[in-house]
Amino acid sequence: MSVSIVTDSAASLPPDLAACHDITVVPMSLTLGGISYRDGDLSLAELLSRLDEGVTTSAPSPGEVAKAVEESLGDDGVLVLTIAGTMSGTFHAAHVASSLVDGAVRVFDTETAAGAEGLVVLAAALVARDGGRLDEVEATAAHVRDRVRLVATVDSLDHLVRSGRVPGIAGRAGRSLGLNPLFEFRRGHPRPLRPALSRPTALDRMTAALFNSRVAGARLHVAALHAGAPEPAERLLEQVRAEVDPATEFLGSFSPVMVVHTGPGLVGLAWWWDERPLS
Repeated sequence: MSVSIVTDSAASLPPDLAACHDITVVPMSLTLGGISYRDGDLSLAELLSRLDEGVTTSAPSPGEVAKAVEESLGDDGVLVLTIAGTMSGTFHAAHVASSLVDGAVRVFDTETAAGAEGLVVLAAALVARDGGRLDEVEATAAHVRDRVRLVATVDSLDHLVRSGRVPGIAGRAGRSLGLNPLFEFRRGHPRPLRPALSRPTALDRMTAALFNSRVAGARLHVAALHAGAPEPAERLLEQVRAEVDPATEFLGSFSPVMVVHTGPGLVGLAWWWDERPLS
């Protein structure tokens, strides 16, 4: 047996990638028009066409997390990696769930979301697959959490402003000047960056940030992200591959729950440079 890995649907992991690495994904939930749906039950297109019905999001319940943990629990324990606790109640729900399960269960706040969360989860899953003990798997997640970056552009900051995660003045400034907003999500909070004059410039700024952070001799782990706009995200990955051969790469679609908070049209990059020697 090896350490089992459980995460939430905010990690934006493609289903086949999660299955390949034996990662159990617990869906978050949204309520649309008074009806509750598990993340993934609605397509992004359907969600966007029905936003005027009123929508809210919620973390998985402790019972849902506990069920996932029990079904994956082996002798070597389980590490549950969650979206940032500042963004969602998932971390708290997972803590409650851990008290309901007999066995070695650790809960880890990745302090990030989407593809950056996915990269933390993947790194932990790789150590677990190679026989790492629970302490080692958790230490790897902490190592990556300290290094991973997530930079994204959106059509507007309005959704993030409404959620209280970006100051209203930042959203108003972007609208009034017709700029393309950029933000970085790190340590549990989105931080507005200097806006770009156009969408192509915003995308170029993201790849420049990745290359400028390059560490000599380090391996790159990268995810390109989108919310209903896969083509620009695919081009970002192509630009990265033209310069670097990534050790890990994936194209991740924001789930409907995440799009409620960011709005459609998001495109982003998440990455970290791995300086550790190959074993």
